Amino acid sequence: MATIYDYTLPKPDGSEVSMADFKGKVMLIVNTATGCGFTPHYKPLEEMYEKYHGQGLEIIDVPCNQFAGQTPGTDEEIHEFCQLKYNTRFPQYKKSEVNGEGALPLYKYLKSQKSFEGFGKGPTALMMSAMLTKIDKDYKNNPEIKWNFTKFLVDRDGNVVARFEPTHDMKDVEKQVAALL
Repeated sequence: MATIYDYTLPKPDGSEVSMADFKGKVMLIVNTATGCGFTPHYKPLEEMYEKYHGQGLEIIDVPCNQFAGQTPGTDEEIHEFCQLKYNTRFPQYKKSEVNGEGALPLYKYLKSQKSFEGFGKGPTALMMSAMLTKIDKDYKNNPEIKWNFTKFLVDRDGNVVARFEPTHDMKDVEKQVAALL
């Protein structure tokens, strides 16, 4: 049976990084976008990285342009944007697909481990539900990534322990990350 450590991620230069390189680390794997209403999530992600990287946190940033074309740039432009606007220090991987036939095998695995559990409550959650109902009436019943900044939390043993939709409170994400360190 496959584990997260059996997968690789493409880097912008075309090389691959093995997820096995992160054995013993806590990982927060995020599909990101540079032109999304959730793009400000880069700020708390970078703050978590700075605070916890020395304790074993890795942020795995996978830019994706599958949601309303909100990541139109090249890998280099995405990296520049993140560094200039949010001073990110964690690496961005190659812009990739997270859904459909072209989805990264890593994302197929992540979705098989943690399916969609809802957007929670509040105005943003309602907005996301309304928008997704127009795109996919059955969105609640499939594991597909619904939007930018969906996050998967992986413990030090490689278990996918949580999935956070972009509407999830970033303070709660940080609490759950810290609990694993």
